[in-house]
Amino acid sequence: MEMKGRIIMKGKAQAKALVTSQPISFYGGVDPNTSQILEKGHELQGKSVKGKILVFPTGKGSTVGSYTLYRMKKNDTAPAGIINKECETVIAVGAIISNIPCVDHIDISTIKTGDIIRIENENVIVLNSKQGE
Repeated sequence: MEMKGRIIMKGKAQAKALVTSQPISFYGGVDPNTSQILEKGHELQGKSVKGKILVFPTGKGSTVGSYTLYRMKKNDTAPAGIINKECETVIAVGAIISNIPCVDHIDISTIKTGDIIRIENENVIVLNSKQGE
């Protein structure tokens, strides 16, 4: 399956998807040293985003979240790529300054955790779907 979205940060990445239907705040919601989701009650609480294609509807929270993504890139704990339904400013700036491929305007409901995803600029390709497993 292939989808076209809007490029937020051009680039290429391929990895397993980590998917949530909940918004993510990088400032306070993700540990930049361990890459774990810290937010209490979040459906991904305790999961690591390192090296994954992180799929979520939109960001939320403080503009410090952009710097948190940058810090994660420097710490080698950042996601390999980001796919959003609607990318807002905090995630966009974080992806751009961190050189993390990022695409939005994607129907994220068609992507499941564990799918192998390739981002190639505006193209999002599901290479190995886990749907039905």
